[in-house]
Amino acid sequence: MGSRWTGIFWSFVFLAVPVLGVATFAVAPAFDIWLPKDVSSDGATIDSLFMFILILTGVVFVITEGLLFWFLWKYDAAKATGPATYVHGNHTLEVVWAVIPAGVLLFLAIYQMNTWANVKMRRPAMSPTLEVVGRQFEWRLRYPGRDGTLGTPDDLFLVNDLHVPVDEDILIQLKSMDVLHSFFLPNLRVKQDAVPGMKIPVWFKATQTGQFDIVCAELCGWGHYKMAGQITIESRKDFNAWLESMYAKQEATQPEPAAVALAE
Repeated sequence: MGSRWTGIFWSFVFLAVPVLGVATFAVAPAFDIWLPKDVSSDGATIDSLFMFILILTGVVFVITEGLLFWFLWKYDAAKATGPATYVHGNHTLEVVWAVIPAGVLLFLAIYQMNTWANVKMRRPAMSPTLEVVGRQFEWRLRYPGRDGTLGTPDDLFLVNDLHVPVDEDILIQLKSMDVLHSFFLPNLRVKQDAVPGMKIPVWFKATQTGQFDIVCAELCGWGHYKMAGQITIESRKDFNAWLESMYAKQEATQPEPAAVALAE
């Protein structure tokens, strides 16, 4: 009797996994613990691709767990009337369960090609808006100065405080100063590794104003947890005003040329 109840218990444990799993995903949006707010022009297609894969794999998961429950229930050892029998395999079945996953993966590869091209291949024909450099444990930002050219003496330097105009293409030149980091803008659906020794282009277009998180999505050392910043998406007018105020603050902290010459 004890063995019988043990079999029933484990059968329902395995049945609870898909039931609770599906229920969790079903109620998550109501508790605001689903995907972060989308403010990107490519966010809708990325989210739809995510949902398609989630539903596809979820259906397979539920079917697999359901079959596991059924076999645990039906072939309980306490009800066995004889010794177990063994089958050495079925070549046709092996081919089927190899071909079907391969076909699904091929379909997904084709289905996501346009989305992938938009976010990883179709780079905007423009100069970099700014440079982002990952460094333990901060994001160093460099904007072009008033000359509009990145890499000149009047460049603007900031840390963890990224500002961009709304409804405009933004092209970032991403670098790492030390180890591997991952530049992650959850609300803009942007996630790109910053690899030491490489300059990697990252682009997006924000569709709504607001303030959102910048995080590092790659374990980069003991201070990884605090490698966070903020991106402010604002109107072009407000962005220009912010840039001018930052230029003024930076220039106010720099010595006058005459003072530098006197010191020399």
